[in-house]
Amino acid sequence: MQGKILIVDAIATNRIVLKVKLKKAYYDVSFAATMDDAVKAVRADLHDLVISAFALPDGNAAELRRVLATSVATDHIPVIAIGHHEDVAQRMAALEAGVHDVLPQPVNETLLLGRVRSLIRAHNTTSEWRMREDTCRALGLAEPETGFEDQCRCVLVSADTPQLQKYAMHLRPVLRAKLTLSSTATLMSEITIDALPDVFVLVLPENATAAMEDLRLISTLRANASARHTGVIVLQTRPDAGLGAHALDLGADDLMTHGFDAAELALRIKAVMRRKRMGEQLRASVRTGLQAAVFDPLTGLYNRRYAMPHLERISQHASKTERSFAVLLADLDHFKRINDIYGHSSGDAVLVEVSNRLRSSLRSSDMVARIGGEEFLVIMPATNLAEAQKAALRICGDISATSFVVPGSSDPIAVTISIGMAIGGGDAHPEQDCQKNGMTLLDEADCALYAAKGRGRNQVKLGRPAA
Repeated sequence: MQGKILIVDAIATNRIVLKVKLKKAYYDVSFAATMDDAVKAVRADLHDLVISAFALPDGNAAELRRVLATSVATDHIPVIAIGHHEDVAQRMAALEAGVHDVLPQPVNETLLLGRVRSLIRAHNTTSEWRMREDTCRALGLAEPETGFEDQCRCVLVSADTPQLQKYAMHLRPVLRAKLTLSSTATLMSEITIDALPDVFVLVLPENATAAMEDLRLISTLRANASARHTGVIVLQTRPDAGLGAHALDLGADDLMTHGFDAAELALRIKAVMRRKRMGEQLRASVRTGLQAAVFDPLTGLYNRRYAMPHLERISQHASKTERSFAVLLADLDHFKRINDIYGHSSGDAVLVEVSNRLRSSLRSSDMVARIGGEEFLVIMPATNLAEAQKAALRICGDISATSFVVPGSSDPIAVTISIGMAIGGGDAHPEQDCQKNGMTLLDEADCALYAAKGRGRNQVKLGRPAA
């Protein structure tokens, strides 16, 4: 299942058309005909995305977004509105209320699915950081929220300098920001960490080939450690659904498909800034709240104190969303021999390097912790069996492929790791109470790890639920 989507529309035909488009992409789709029903549905069963008609029998998409924003549990769920482009006032009202995008009818399937993928991907990332912040709060480690500054630094990017100058002239009266202009050819060479802007607005040329070349900027930014969280808005001067969907898949935060409009672009820049700063605050809260108390001082990984409650939160979230997640328990093979032969400083060096390799083998949303002397726990949210097996085998390969340089040996030494794995969430263990599911899976992974050790080490074994 790719994600849960709620369609809100009083017209059955519209709901059916959207369902067909989304079902083909393997989304779990449910319906509501009114705003009141939609709010009840979202609060009862948290969704990853809401797609609403502009007008509803008891309200509209803007009002629905405002109601969802009143609850901490639902305020970060993205909303797409579907209506007519010619109704500019209604469109702007929806964007001002926090609706993420307004798509015209009839909906272009390529653009719709691109937007859906982008919003659900961003929603999943935000949800993961929120769960980590909740863990901090449960441990009494989170810091109070701080206010945001309104002004931002924004760069308009295009090879057409006169066009950018015109856009900037219209944008400055409606946007409190420091606006600068740049071309894609010179942008990356001019960026420094100190002068990194908050938002890039990439204005695509009408020529599709040239536009595709300019979109490479998004990949470059997302691969840059210092710039990967910077907001990116793509503005198309000529509508092209395929190109727009491609921009979103590359990592653009927002997309304007119908040309420049100063008031709308200002709203979208402000919305991207709010989401960016909220993400920064969530990440900062986790970093500052956990640094002193729940990180292993040797490896920098999370320790058992953080990992156990986080495992339960992931388990509960997976139960609510019906998504599977993976638990990996890894243990270095013959680690005692390393300490005995080369000394404890060499053993520490091995643990540090193993931790580095684990981090590089996993996604940013995965959690890895050192929970014992040479034992590591990996929790992988929104992960199925095939993905978990692939990740576990990659970890084994990354550890064993390259020998370790340690202070007590003139030659690099070989190190291997054994992994026990278990899958939970969704309908993986329907007979178990969700509160116990996390620890039950940890026991399964432990048994699987024991089996991996008994069958020769340096391998992955899958745990099975008790009969």
